[in-house]
Amino acid sequence: MNTIVWKVDNFVDKNINCPQISQAAELLRKNEVVAFPTETVYGLGANAASDEAVEKIYKAKGRPSDNPLIVHIADIDQLHNIVKEIPEKAHKLIDAFWPGPLTIIFRKKSGLSHLVTAGLDTVAVRMPDHPIALALIKESGLPIAAPSANTSGKPSPTTSDHVKRDLFGKIAGIIDGGETGVGVESTVLDCTEEIPVILRPGGVTKEQLEEVIGEVRLDLALENEKVAPKSPGMKYTHYAPEAPLILIKGSKKFFQKQIDEKKAEGLKVGVLTTIENADEYKADYIVTVGSYRNLESVAAGLYRALRSFDDKDVDIIFGEVYPTSGIGQAIMNRLMKAAGQQVISE
Repeated sequence: MNTIVWKVDNFVDKNINCPQISQAAELLRKNEVVAFPTETVYGLGANAASDEAVEKIYKAKGRPSDNPLIVHIADIDQLHNIVKEIPEKAHKLIDAFWPGPLTIIFRKKSGLSHLVTAGLDTVAVRMPDHPIALALIKESGLPIAAPSANTSGKPSPTTSDHVKRDLFGKIAGIIDGGETGVGVESTVLDCTEEIPVILRPGGVTKEQLEEVIGEVRLDLALENEKVAPKSPGMKYTHYAPEAPLILIKGSKKFFQKQIDEKKAEGLKVGVLTTIENADEYKADYIVTVGSYRNLESVAAGLYRALRSFDDKDVDIIFGEVYPTSGIGQAIMNRLMKAAGQQVISE
């Protein structure tokens, strides 16, 4: 397949006509698949009402079909078209966080492809906080199903180059809108229960949610891998670089000991660390992911850092752990999945 790449620079107003975005929207109306930037990561979009279009998402990504997709909208009218009701708490969250990195789960109406919801009676919806994403959805006139624009299981893409590496030749188009901001995907919150439940931590923290609506629970599967996740898509390994990643919980001396043992075995060792600790370790390849004093920078740089190891032919990667308050909860969720839950503690 010929993949068109549109470069869209300095686009700030979703209401301005842009020929590249218009061309991409036309492809979406023809049930083709187009990658586009959001404030979190690049999404892989298709018409959420078309089985044909949604099937192309699953095929391009190699994604399991029991993994529901998030529907992206540009205005509240679109939300009313696809959900049965908007609970009071959801109204408050929409006012506080939309557009933004919060996905809310509602009871669905008919009209969406059954492939979007993987047979569930609910649908996950968000309004992205990115002018290109909003303009594309508005121009297409469609609700857009859009998981991250990467090969399933790999780190999510935060630049168009990441998308090209995974999906060039497999999809109709890519809108290159530069690097994304938040870096980790949206928070997924189930608002169909009396006490809303976080199914995936992300760009909006538990603390921020509770400031608006009071008590919010975490899905038990987020804290105990032996518990089956409520969201089918959360049971798969994600975000993994090609080399195995192992997280180290302990002192810097203990961390270096793990490096030295693998180097003694003749292995090429990579280290995922922060700016503050980059000089503390002796390894074959060291990647800084951000500042420990600013975990938002770690979230923003996480997928870029994980992908960078694939070019360095390392045999094993050791990574640091982070506090689980605030955005740290999303960071550790992604790292634990990337590591397949492998942690070595002192």
